[in-house]
Amino acid sequence: MPGAHAKPPRIRRLPLLAVLRLGSPSDIWFKPALSSVAAVAPPNLVLLAVGRLDLAMYAMAGGLCALYAHSRPYAARARTLALVVAGMLTGLAVALVTASLTTDALVLVLVGALIAAVQKTLCDATRIGPPGHVVLTFITSAALFAPQSLGQVPGHLALAAGTGAWAWTVGMAPGLVRPHGPERRTTAQALRAAAAYAATGGTGENAGRARAAAAVQTAWQSLLPPTRSTPTRSIPSSTPARSIPTRSTPTRPALRRLLVRAEVALSAPADTDPERLRSWAVALRGNGPVPEAGGPEEPAEELLGTGTEAEAALDAPARPLRGGPGHLAPVALRTALGCALAGTAALALGVGRPYWALVTAASLYQANVTLTWSRAVQRVVGNVLGVLLFAAVVPLAHLAPVVLVLCCLAFNFAAEALMGRNYWLGSVCVTPMALLVTEFARLQQPGELIVDRVLDTLVGALAGFVAAVVVTNRRAGDRVERALGTVERATEHAARTVAAEHPAPAALESARRALAAAVVDLRAAADTAAGEWWPHALPEERVPTAERAAHRTLAATVRRQGLHTAHTSEDTRA
Repeated sequence: MPGAHAKPPRIRRLPLLAVLRLGSPSDIWFKPALSSVAAVAPPNLVLLAVGRLDLAMYAMAGGLCALYAHSRPYAARARTLALVVAGMLTGLAVALVTASLTTDALVLVLVGALIAAVQKTLCDATRIGPPGHVVLTFITSAALFAPQSLGQVPGHLALAAGTGAWAWTVGMAPGLVRPHGPERRTTAQALRAAAAYAATGGTGENAGRARAAAAVQTAWQSLLPPTRSTPTRSIPSSTPARSIPTRSTPTRPALRRLLVRAEVALSAPADTDPERLRSWAVALRGNGPVPEAGGPEEPAEELLGTGTEAEAALDAPARPLRGGPGHLAPVALRTALGCALAGTAALALGVGRPYWALVTAASLYQANVTLTWSRAVQRVVGNVLGVLLFAAVVPLAHLAPVVLVLCCLAFNFAAEALMGRNYWLGSVCVTPMALLVTEFARLQQPGELIVDRVLDTLVGALAGFVAAVVVTNRRAGDRVERALGTVERATEHAARTVAAEHPAPAALESARRALAAAVVDLRAAADTAAGEWWPHALPEERVPTAERAAHRTLAATVRRQGLHTAHTSEDTRA
């Protein structure tokens, strides 16, 4: 019967070869690649010059923070990078102090598993973005098994803090040349996604519209970062209070007008010219003028509804830990259990570096079991191929310390450049880099490193996936129910606003933005729950019904605002 809960299959079919398919590189694939080399190379070369390559791990701890926040506007990036550096230093401090107090391998593994779970939870809660907790766990786990004394800890932390400050500088430096680069890129991505959906005339698959809506919402968040905390009245009632942007530049209103055009395309795809959207996206490259989408008679304030209610409704989806931290508990438990099992199994097998198994397990955990399986396959394939690449390169790297450092830097760049194509392809370069880093203190037998790495990879992947299956995520279905309730309330609120005799422009804009954000959250929650094993029965019929009703209401809101008519007339004149 309609609205009934469908019973999901107990075990879902898991993909194999499909998870190895290469995708297109990201628009900014070169940025994290260049930043990581720029942040890591100077400290390592200095250490090489003074004969202290054994300290390279602590220098890399700070330098690798440059991998984060490349998609964020520079004001938000400054805060994010500072938090990443602080988080890295905190985890490193705990690891170093623990290593100085005990050499019991089992205790170190258990502490490493707890640290990894905390790092995973915090990264997911704050939506820190790639590379997430993996880099943090890699550094802290390695530090746990590094010979250490309490007297050495302050110096090692100071070195990591210094390179972390350098990484922050590297991450912020592009803002001097292209201060609005991140906002321009996210707006261009939203325009391209909306154009792809508009090209179908509205007859395309729902996934295409969902991708476009998510891209638009991401762009809005980029354009309206919070700068101060001010409580506001939320619309609908479930929307939490958030901070309100108070600063703007001439570029931002122009980009917002383009985003409105992308939203109109989602509501009226048949009346939209996709080529014009694509041309605007192309024009956003570089630092040239932002295309004028609204016309001189449509100032940004009137077009966008910049009242506090509209801003609060837009900013709400970025709120971390919305709905409470409870939905992160299964992932945290999976991470702690999987890492503990992996490290303990590696110890039982006599592996000298159990932290490799621990890091392998930690790297697997994604939003659901199906995605975790995909990451496990990618990790195993990438690491095995990476070990073969290490065997081919190690004779060259052993020629001289400077060659060893340069090989690591080359693999560092290649790993970040290729990671966006597919995780396994990036892992092919990460693996030899990690193996070569272990030789900074002293050269080792390649055969021993290869055997340990392959064994740790297999043990870590198996233990990590077993933990993901054992720890069920029953909360995934609850999140879908909450997201459904939010969409239904937002739909009702928007419908009432549209039906009002003289709705305020800000109220219409607030209702439209809140509903658009709620639909994006619902789709994300449904996709996550669909990839879990043994979930609660999901409202599989209610979700598409709610989405269709929301889309109809969004279209009605656009017509009521007059955006559809205004932009269609402009397209006709053009």
